[in-house]
Amino acid sequence: MDVQRISARIGLVFSLTLAIALPAPVSAQSATGTIQGKVVDAAGNSAITGAQVFVPGTLIGTLTDAAGAYTLENVPAGGQVVAVRLIGYRETRRSVTVVANQTAVLDFSLEQTALRIQDLVVTGVVEPTPQVKLPFTVERLSASASAMRVAQAHPDYNTESYARIDENDFRLVSASPLSTFSIDVDRASYANVRRFIQAGERPPADAVRIEELINYFPYEWDDVSADHPFAVETEVWDAPWKPEHRLVRVGLRAPYVETAHLPPSNLVFLMDVSGSMSSPDKLPLLKKAFALLVEQLRPHDRVAIVVYAGAAGLVLPSTPGNQRGKILQAVQQLEAGGSTAGGAGIALAYDVARKNFIEGGNNRVILATDGDFNVGASSDGEMVQLIEKERESGTFLTVLGFGTGNLKDSKMEQIADHGNGNFHYVDGLLEARKVLVEEMGGTLLTVAKDVKLQVEFNPERAAAYRLIGYENRLLHDEDFNDDTKDAGELGAGHTVTALYEVVPAGLPVPRGSVDSLRYQPTADPPPVEAAATSTFEDELLYVKVRYKAPDGTESKLLAHAVSDRVTSPSGGFRFAAAVAGFGMLLRDSPHAGDYTLDDVIGLAELGRGTDPRGYRGEFIRLVETARDLKLLGTAAIEDRQR
Repeated sequence: MDVQRISARIGLVFSLTLAIALPAPVSAQSATGTIQGKVVDAAGNSAITGAQVFVPGTLIGTLTDAAGAYTLENVPAGGQVVAVRLIGYRETRRSVTVVANQTAVLDFSLEQTALRIQDLVVTGVVEPTPQVKLPFTVERLSASASAMRVAQAHPDYNTESYARIDENDFRLVSASPLSTFSIDVDRASYANVRRFIQAGERPPADAVRIEELINYFPYEWDDVSADHPFAVETEVWDAPWKPEHRLVRVGLRAPYVETAHLPPSNLVFLMDVSGSMSSPDKLPLLKKAFALLVEQLRPHDRVAIVVYAGAAGLVLPSTPGNQRGKILQAVQQLEAGGSTAGGAGIALAYDVARKNFIEGGNNRVILATDGDFNVGASSDGEMVQLIEKERESGTFLTVLGFGTGNLKDSKMEQIADHGNGNFHYVDGLLEARKVLVEEMGGTLLTVAKDVKLQVEFNPERAAAYRLIGYENRLLHDEDFNDDTKDAGELGAGHTVTALYEVVPAGLPVPRGSVDSLRYQPTADPPPVEAAATSTFEDELLYVKVRYKAPDGTESKLLAHAVSDRVTSPSGGFRFAAAVAGFGMLLRDSPHAGDYTLDDVIGLAELGRGTDPRGYRGEFIRLVETARDLKLLGTAAIEDRQR
């Protein structure tokens, strides 16, 4: 495979790490216009997907879509320079005049160049992988001085931690007809997996939470009724990796809320400024990420900033959102140093949130950290207890993870789960923009809390089932009707997908053998033909969802039956199945059978759809990169096929 093809496939992955300079705040009253156009390959005039298009020196940027098209909005009027960047192509810049309230057209034709990564900066230590042979020559690989000093002082520098995941296996419907779990809207795992692959590494199996990979992507479903804050939809299809099995999608979707229509926000930025945050992909990136959010604030929003290192302190009292200069100045003055008193910082942040509480508003603490707490309350148990106590104040939590080498994913995930919150991993400014600008409503505004699902399977139609992912969100069956049990939160614009692989009645169940029971009947399940005499003759399963209003204490119930009828899947269902398949392969799941990365790519292409933001195209290139660099290796594939 030639250099240009490899570079085109992995270009976006590398380009996401390139730095964009933070500009001075732009006045909300500035006259602005729009720039749009198309980016093509000069050699073949074919569309280039995933190229980074931006106005240098600003935070204005986007990615080209599947057709190579891009749109830059809110560009200040006057003469501007637009740059297009993608590894494997020569960076191109063109000038354009922007007229207020008008659209300027600016097309680009990029020339391929030899793939060189001498300009990339390594901020962590990557152990060499002998089996990976790159199809290009690394001429010069520079590393940040701070990262190199850490590596030299601590050869075993990488101390990242992930909670163990024991993959869900098949459960017999005759013994366990109910499946109960909490929803999960976290997306951190996908961005973290992307970070590993862009570094040429295979992510640890426990870093791969399949439900977070699936839910990273938006899906289009039917409109939401006026009776509930979200819609529930289902589809049934043949499982791509085992066609004789069913694959069932249960989807939840909350309507998107424009930023202008969000209720007033009382936000407390809780920023880790300890010594572990000094590298460029931590505090410096964090500052730029928060600047993106600050630009979205309105006069009736309020912002406070709490920091913690050796001790916790308030560096900005609650301030109106239109005082952006004051807020940004407080952020830009922060420097990293000292140990990490995370517990004290969280307690102070919640105290500030309570004192500035807005009735009917969005009250939220936004914690940004690498999760490396080591002073005060630091154990996972202590932090969870602290968060559970604080969430009773009615203040929600968002956790943003940063950095590499000592990322405490397990700790941050638990804090978010127990704090009525969500968890994201920020690996670059484009991810920060996705989380804090494009998906601001879902990140900051909760429309339903303690959302639980319970699925009952019909033994006349299903012999066994397994829930794909959600291993750390499983609940006891009796928890479904217990309104005191905590569960996940659903934000504005969020889509949640759960996939079940179902073994139809009459087929063998792929699971380990179990001795026959001494005291229980062991009669075989009724044959499929018996379903004709049942009251629920066509039903495969019954879905129930419980949720509370954001300020409520009593749950409401939605329920509907799902027919055992395979239909042509929607594009979103195909794509979600492809992402699930990729997650299974990354985890070396025995349930993946002889499924391959090429199968994943083919299915994802069929479900790609319009892809206006290019996220699905990025996923396809990510899988191609894992395949071309042979990150999965051959031993794992052979083990699954035996």
